[in-house]
Amino acid sequence: MWNMLILASQSPRRSELLRNAGVDFEVQAVDVDESLRPDETPHEYVRRLALDKAVAALKTAPAGAVVLGADTTVLVDGQGLGKPVDKDDARRMLRLLSGRTHEVITGVCVARLDGETIVAQLESETTEVDFILMNDAEIEAYIATGEPMDKAGAYAIQGRASRWIPRVRGCYFNVVGLPVARTCAMLARAQLSASNREALNRR
Repeated sequence: MWNMLILASQSPRRSELLRNAGVDFEVQAVDVDESLRPDETPHEYVRRLALDKAVAALKTAPAGAVVLGADTTVLVDGQGLGKPVDKDDARRMLRLLSGRTHEVITGVCVARLDGETIVAQLESETTEVDFILMNDAEIEAYIATGEPMDKAGAYAIQGRASRWIPRVRGCYFNVVGLPVARTCAMLARAQLSASNREALNRR
């Protein structure tokens, strides 16, 4: 049985979602290269980053710990939208999303060490989100709040952007930053796997 869960993310939204689900964890910041690789699809991209974050955190994690890594991107017309680099980038993203349906994709990795071997589960969740039309004044006012600046796709569904989102198809929490039900199922499998390993070692 693992004795600690480490969240390899400084996202306050992911922390809040885990706490609300009754999950105990500690936060560990990691630094990984988030550059998109040539010919890498958005699904491959978020899954790779989730794995990279988990592996980076495992390097300094206490013995017996399980690490949770996650990464989210927004996909519209085949184009992945990460966090805006500045206000102009946020403006560009919001104009792309306005009046359209897009996808939010989160890669999730649950990993632990079994001796010297990394044992990892790697999955992704996709949610469709509808945006109504935003006029230029609404976009400028939203950017002025600062809310878009650290969010994939330049918006927060749980914040002021909720007024422009009439429909969501799939996991709402995935859009916030973490597909909670999927993540908890992965953590349960990791717990079971670790418990079975301990049982075998005691025989």
